[in-house]
Amino acid sequence: MFTQRVQGQYAGNVVARRQIACRNNLEVVVLDDDADGQVDVEPLQREIERGNVGMVALTHVPMANGLVDPAVEVGRRCRADTVMFVLDACQSVGQMPLDVHLLGCDVLVGTGRKFLRGPRGTAFVYVRSAVLGELETVMLDGHSAVPTGLGRAADHAVSLGLEAVQERVVGLAGQLRFEVAAVPSVTVHDRGIIRCGIVTFSVKGNNATNIKANLADHRINVSVAPLFSAQVDRVPTVDTIKGDMVVRASVHYYNTEAEIQRLVGFLR
Repeated sequence: MFTQRVQGQYAGNVVARRQIACRNNLEVVVLDDDADGQVDVEPLQREIERGNVGMVALTHVPMANGLVDPAVEVGRRCRADTVMFVLDACQSVGQMPLDVHLLGCDVLVGTGRKFLRGPRGTAFVYVRSAVLGELETVMLDGHSAVPTGLGRAADHAVSLGLEAVQERVVGLAGQLRFEVAAVPSVTVHDRGIIRCGIVTFSVKGNNATNIKANLADHRINVSVAPLFSAQVDRVPTVDTIKGDMVVRASVHYYNTEAEIQRLVGFLR
């Protein structure tokens, strides 16, 4: 049995888990979010207490929202009942400290690009030694262990100090959210109690893709996040793909307050 939250799971993860579930006659249980938009740990606890839970899978930071899910609490509840906990940290690694022992996860996966600032096409996985024998790599080839710039990127992040990186990133993102929310017709979509460096917003009457293009003309780089890619039980249509897009401005430690003011100025 797999359990996963409804709004924050990356679509690629969902497809893979459902394929495995269908192949092995397993059940996928989708958890609701709580009032703050993060994973609701109480239904998770009830599922665990019912028994027969084989794995809990969680996305630490969704791709289209600035919230940070309570992975430590999820890990604590899984570890108490020896339930395997798999954490997708692709959006959180590099912008905040990640201690696998504190998180209580059995498996943690991350990507080299995004906040870690490593090469595109690189990734890593941590597996707790106690469960290593239970897992088998789906595919191995001659390139599986080739050294890359990923190690250099990780060393650089560690040398800066992830606590300092997180403090800087959270501070800049908080300023950006506050400034952007004050702009007429702008709606900030980030939820959750704890938030990170991802800031998502929309502008009434303006297409997110057009906003990205207009900002790019002024050398301001943002991206566009399709909301349907982070929803489990929704089949996208042409209309929803066009309409359910948000602008994603991801700040990092090298950004400045002046750059934030420049972005907000153009939005105004």
